[in-house]
Amino acid sequence: MASMLSNFGKTLLRRRALDFSNEETQFARCLSTLDLIALGVGSTLGAGVYVLAGEVAREKAGPAIVLCFLIAALSSMMAGLCYAEFGARVPKTGSAYLYSYVTVGEMCAFITGWNLILSYVIGTASVARAWSSTFDNLVEQKISGFFKASMEMKVPGKVLAEYPDLFALILVLLLTGLLAFGVSESALVNKIFTGINLVVLGFVIISGFVKGDIKNWNLEEGDFLSYKNGTNVTQKDLTEKFGDGGFAPFGLAGILSGAATCFYAFVGFDCIATTSEEAKNPMRSIPIGIVASLLICFFAYFGVSAALTMMMPYYQLNTDSPLPEAFSYVGWAPARYIVAVGSLCALSTSLLGSMFPMPRVIYAMAEDGLLFRGLSKMNSRTKTPILATIVSGIVAALMAFLFDLAALVDLMSIGTLLAYSLVAICVLILRYQPGNLNSSSQTEKLVELVEGEKVAVSGGDSGDEYGMEMEDRPLHETFTAKLLFCPSGKIPTKTSGMIVYVTTAVICVLITILCIILANCLNQLLVGHAAVVVPCIILALLCVVCIIIIWRQPQSPEALTFKVPLLPWLPLFSVFVNIYLMMQLDISTWCRFSVWMVVGAFERFQTCDPFCSVKLGQLAHVTLFICPFSSRLCHLLLIRY
Repeated sequence: MASMLSNFGKTLLRRRALDFSNEETQFARCLSTLDLIALGVGSTLGAGVYVLAGEVAREKAGPAIVLCFLIAALSSMMAGLCYAEFGARVPKTGSAYLYSYVTVGEMCAFITGWNLILSYVIGTASVARAWSSTFDNLVEQKISGFFKASMEMKVPGKVLAEYPDLFALILVLLLTGLLAFGVSESALVNKIFTGINLVVLGFVIISGFVKGDIKNWNLEEGDFLSYKNGTNVTQKDLTEKFGDGGFAPFGLAGILSGAATCFYAFVGFDCIATTSEEAKNPMRSIPIGIVASLLICFFAYFGVSAALTMMMPYYQLNTDSPLPEAFSYVGWAPARYIVAVGSLCALSTSLLGSMFPMPRVIYAMAEDGLLFRGLSKMNSRTKTPILATIVSGIVAALMAFLFDLAALVDLMSIGTLLAYSLVAICVLILRYQPGNLNSSSQTEKLVELVEGEKVAVSGGDSGDEYGMEMEDRPLHETFTAKLLFCPSGKIPTKTSGMIVYVTTAVICVLITILCIILANCLNQLLVGHAAVVVPCIILALLCVVCIIIIWRQPQSPEALTFKVPLLPWLPLFSVFVNIYLMMQLDISTWCRFSVWMVVGAFERFQTCDPFCSVKLGQLAHVTLFICPFSSRLCHLLLIRY
């Protein structure tokens, strides 16, 4: 029994490194840097730019929404830089799933990939329904009226939608066919729609600055009273609803709350990381694509929000359709049709951006044996993961057709924020490990290190046993407390790598506890309640100590085309932001997340063989040097208990 548990624990914690000596891939390397930038911009700059600015400006920040987008962009850029380094380090498809696999092990990799799949499926279905709804509004609700009259679905519990959305179903199936046909064709369509979207946004920004009035950035309470003249609304009610006036009517709290909402507007750039085996030069194009797309999106959000709040007083904005209302306010009502075209193009690129990475993550997991292996089947002519594309497209289409997705949208946030956090952690850990991820060996292997022994693991289906071929590593130092702050040299060793690994785990626990307190007791903290302030100070000081310990350790001298600056501060701050946003989600979302993880655990055990072996095909060669500590610790605990 102990042996079985030990083998199971080793399986959950095994990691791998990639052999780049053979750069052959089953995918078609046809995507340029421009294609990746367009993919990132199209996926990130969705219909939210046409709606979100009005909602946040009216309800949370006023004209200070421009600062909200600035703060959100800086936070998103931190996550983007971490993805960019991994894109330069690991030119293989799989995104955050693969990054987790090579750094923290199979269990975290499966959790990441499983939740990314859920995020992409829900995202695809929800954007498809939004596209259908937007088009329906243009034709004065004739489509929804017909389906409600003839095919209304009345089911208690709000699980199913009011009516089956046939338009959304057809749209998803059409794009599934486009993705299955070839990646270059999909990239061309994406560039066309993204270009139209950017032209429309440019028109909105220029029009806003031409027709806008800077006085709308410095409104006073008298303006509120004149707006509500003739009503029974008191000044206190106006202050609660519209703030105190000025550039930031809702104060710092409103800006921070708005920034948290605006953070989700920058979600989507991670789809670029799934193109590693389809980019012509992934180690260069992926970092450039991620950073450039985030910068373009920031300037678009910043410009639109500035133009919108100058065209019209923020308290008069329509939260459902702010731009058409703003153009009507300045006397340019026909411009609403231009905005509608841009909105549909934005939804189209956002939909394509949700669907593009979905089959590639499924393919990567299936090829590793973590999902059914049939899903890794490639089309030899189009060079696309054909079965994963069709299956994921059909599932997303059925969800868009039948379900009310409002209650499931927050599940997207968990998957995305979890992936962002793990990528930041992986970047931090790998920069302080000895050696590198590359192997000069032509043979790719899966191996494990437990209790100092090198153990070959057999492939899942073939029964082949993989041998061992280890590079020379620095000698293992004897751990002393002095090494925490005064390492013995400038080159990482296994001991210094283990120190970083353990310290990172500790600081993640501290950050999680701190974020739980901040999410639930923020008001008590702001008023100086000692029972909240003291624990926060202690946790913050412990985090600083951990950061200093990591900072003092030697970094790997491995040359990369892109490296995250300001280690370890930047990745850890990204982790803090992501975990804090996760703690803002309600308990019902976490319950649904738990159910999804139970389903994932059942699927995982269905696909593994009796020895939990994984055949890695042409991908893996394990990183024994990354951190043997976790495998050793698991082994000791399992043997003891």
